[in-house]
Amino acid sequence: MRIALSQFVSDTDPEANLATVGEQTAEAARRGARIVVFPEATMARFGIPLGGLAQPLDGPWASGVRDIAKRHDVLVVAGMFTPSDDGRVRNTLLVTGLGVDEHYDKIHLFDAFGFAESETVAPGDRSVTLEVDGVGIGVATCYDLRFPQLFQKLARSGASVILVPASWGSGPGKRDQWELLVRARALDSTTWIAACGQADPSSVGVTTKPGVPTGIGYSAVVSPMGEIRAQAQDRPELLVVDVDTAEVAEARGKVPVLANARDFS
Repeated sequence: MRIALSQFVSDTDPEANLATVGEQTAEAARRGARIVVFPEATMARFGIPLGGLAQPLDGPWASGVRDIAKRHDVLVVAGMFTPSDDGRVRNTLLVTGLGVDEHYDKIHLFDAFGFAESETVAPGDRSVTLEVDGVGIGVATCYDLRFPQLFQKLARSGASVILVPASWGSGPGKRDQWELLVRARALDSTTWIAACGQADPSSVGVTTKPGVPTGIGYSAVVSPMGEIRAQAQDRPELLVVDVDTAEVAEARGKVPVLANARDFS
């Protein structure tokens, strides 16, 4: 399965970002990708008021992404913001194309390192798995990487590949934590992890508010044995990678952590 990770810096304008989704999807499809993954907050970057930007899943922005996926015959995964009943928004992944029309609302909100995502974002309450070309696919978002039980649940629900859009906050040690967590979650679940982050805004001369998680780059594809097979740098980049799903069964034969897990108190 060929997967493309489109690491870029989201604009504050959803329409500009939708145009980027169209351009990057076209190039990924030209290069043979079957799945195209965009970062968390593809619709608009963090650090601006989100309530006025949020749109329902049948709104124009999501419909535009659906049209792009259909036009290029690929699955597109892109981060957006949808309205919540309590006045906040939801941090949503739209997953669409190849006969799939699904969404995932981020379960674990980034209330850490001095940032409080839950002040403006309502949490989701369900995990999501789906199938593409006979391969089980799971999805998770950014801070979810710190919660191994979600990745193990996705694996037990049939996922061989887990797609993780992110907008990883910068700071001391944060790149090390990103790489460690992406590799650890691959090992926890013995799945492929395709983690696509926002590029570092400073790499393209964009200034953002201090303390806001607007991305560091270093998107990565990690094998079920925790090996980084491909990785971007901090700048915008379209990373196209072939993953061999047969390696999942091989890894689970060597290190059957899912089968060996036991309940305890």
